[in-house]
Amino acid sequence: MKQVINPQASQWPELCKRPQLELDFLEGSVNNILERVRKSGDAALLEFTRQFDGIVLDKLVVTPEEVSAATQNLAATLKTAIIAAAKNIEVFHAAQTRSVEKIETMPGVTCWRKATPIQKVGIYIPGGTAPLFSTVLMLAIPARLAGCKEVILCSPPDKSGAIHPAILFAAQLTGVTKIFKAGGAQAIAAMAYGTESVPQVSKIFGPGNQYVTKAKQIVSQQGIAIDMPAGPSEVLVIADEAANPAYVAADLLSQAEHGADSQVVLVSTTQTILNKVQAEVTKQLAALPRKELAQEALNNSLSIRFETESELIDFVNAYAPEHLIINTTNNKVLEQQIVNAGSIFLGEYTPEAAGDYASGTNHTLPTNGFAKAFGGVALESFTKYITIQEITKAGLQVIGPIVETMAEAEQLKAHAQAVRVRLSN
Repeated sequence: MKQVINPQASQWPELCKRPQLELDFLEGSVNNILERVRKSGDAALLEFTRQFDGIVLDKLVVTPEEVSAATQNLAATLKTAIIAAAKNIEVFHAAQTRSVEKIETMPGVTCWRKATPIQKVGIYIPGGTAPLFSTVLMLAIPARLAGCKEVILCSPPDKSGAIHPAILFAAQLTGVTKIFKAGGAQAIAAMAYGTESVPQVSKIFGPGNQYVTKAKQIVSQQGIAIDMPAGPSEVLVIADEAANPAYVAADLLSQAEHGADSQVVLVSTTQTILNKVQAEVTKQLAALPRKELAQEALNNSLSIRFETESELIDFVNAYAPEHLIINTTNNKVLEQQIVNAGSIFLGEYTPEAAGDYASGTNHTLPTNGFAKAFGGVALESFTKYITIQEITKAGLQVIGPIVETMAEAEQLKAHAQAVRVRLSN
């Protein structure tokens, strides 16, 4: 990790940059993939699967028999863990349901909103070096609770042409309606435009690498809704002198092992804890199976000491981390000052990994500084609100003159007449 001591505010924008591919190259590559899938449908998906995943498929859809076999072959202990995590996630998201509240804005004028589910949603589940079956729970459970009629899942196949059995088990458990063997930007294209096999959806959810994120951003400009920009994973840890270095190092490495384009940041006002954590990172890294990937991420990561706590907090809000761990004795005080973060983890016994899997909160979160404008996936992400209003004759007599006056001032005579013709009867 690169060490930075007391950076000036003018240096912060550079420190807040995330590792990324050359943007021109990235956008051109993704646009090419999107266009080929739009024009050639399943044929393009099968070709990209051969090219990128190294497997020749004769069909994209996962059959019920494949799902059943995966369920039977999955270890019982993992099934139990997935079911337990699913329960916590369901409890947390079910509590987000809002009751309909009718508001009388004026006598005889009543307004309210009703939540309606998005009918067809697509969820993308990374497969690659780490099959994220936990993301199935995070997306399919709120989709089911919201009442979405169709939930389409795309995930890349492995070298044998299969999707990881834990992904299939989680999909069956949570009510996913159709599953397809397709990954990367091409999977986003399939759900955005539709192919002979993959239905077109109205909104696409799920994290992914920079290709997936760029594909989501492009199709969102073409009329397909997305959850948020959710790219490579990242974590920022605030630690003080009381923090256990082993805990902090483990939290940093848990994000670094996601991939080379992940980023981890450690900030403190105490140089001693920064040094102790660095030593512990080196020690723990040596024992990780994915240490090469983690090391690449660490090469792009930061360890920063600030002179004051207020400077530290200002930097954290400028960075706007996807995951923020506050491992300090005054963690609740600091939490109150955070305005930009995807998800916050308080205290020494709250590892970010708990939120990734089983505490109940959603782990699909904004990255790359987008936490300044976006929140994480929630039940409402799968719904849309329709406003409804009802006005009585007496109510129109009260509000009508207001509408007439404003419509006349905007020179929209027909608007005024729509009120006037009712009041004259």
